Amino acid sequence: MLSFMTTPGFAELDALPTEELRERAFAKARDKHDVRFFWSVFKHLPDADEAAGLDGAPNSIGPTVDEAVALWRELEGRDLGEQEPLLRAAFIDYLSR
Repeated sequence: MLSFMTTPGFAELDALPTEELRERAFAKARDKHDVRFFWSVFKHLPDADEAAGLDGAPNSIGPTVDEAVALWRELEGRDLGEQEPLLRAAFIDYLSR
């Protein structure tokens, strides 16, 4: 019997807590080596620029997925504040693709 992976629908994803969405989106991005996704998320985190020394774009040498995950760990546990709805939408959008 073949098992097909299906992309979860919006309602299913929207019912998940933000942290679960983040974990799933980050796992997908790690598997795809999608550094752009990580940096698009980070630019919306409160205090991310100061924590990472970011100027709105990945560094000129080229960021890695490992650097992105390390940055998230540094920022983890901080209140997402007003950015949480935007981040949830980004995670849901990424997981829906």
